[in-house]
Amino acid sequence: MTTFSLRHLGGPTSLITYGGVRFLTDPTFDQPGNYPIGNRVLVKTTGPVASPAEVGAVDAVLLSHDQHPDNLDHGGRAYLETAPLVLTTASAAERLGGTAQALPNWEHAEVGGVRVTGMPALHGPEGSEPKVGEVTGFLLSAEGLPTVYVSGDNASLALVREIADRVGPVPIAVLFAGGARTPLIDDFLTLPSPSAAEAAEILGSADVVPLHFQGWGHFTQGADTLEEAFAGKAARLHLLKPGEETEVG
Repeated sequence: MTTFSLRHLGGPTSLITYGGVRFLTDPTFDQPGNYPIGNRVLVKTTGPVASPAEVGAVDAVLLSHDQHPDNLDHGGRAYLETAPLVLTTASAAERLGGTAQALPNWEHAEVGGVRVTGMPALHGPEGSEPKVGEVTGFLLSAEGLPTVYVSGDNASLALVREIADRVGPVPIAVLFAGGARTPLIDDFLTLPSPSAAEAAEILGSADVVPLHFQGWGHFTQGADTLEEAFAGKAARLHLLKPGEETEVG
């Protein structure tokens, strides 16, 4: 049995199989177009490569946050209604209801023999949370398997260092990259490529799968800058196009 596989479905959305358990990250299934949020508009430039029916049933959804349409859109919200479990932030769980369950930082939930632990995340620079809202990351672990970190929309290397200090090394890192920027905050909202490479070094990761670096107009960096940032680094970079899949182990 493959230890870990990930199929990139576009943006932050991926289907992860780990220890035989199926997880879906930040479900987004809507078509390209303009998506207003507050006084700004996020522009989606590419469509989904799989429908909710094609994704099928999963054991749990790992939802970093619900307040931005590039991480949870209309189709994603409809998918959540079919999910047996949605692990997310406390504020998102309150807003979503249904099977959504808060997973606070460093606390655990057991899903089919896999331990899912809430990881701290900050969707921008220090002090930005009142504007951007609460976000979270996840750590997957199971007996005899390498741990997997799923960053969510985290932009803070200080939090990555805290994670490494408490649980490191982390052999497999799924990093939301892209160096996202909008008029809301005059700084990066997700990891730019050099910071993604630094995060992998901090975590001691042997394998890195970037997500959320293409398909939206507010990404400032992409595949080319990721390749450049990881050139000569110890980590193996699994740079996937939507629809592609990678396996580890």
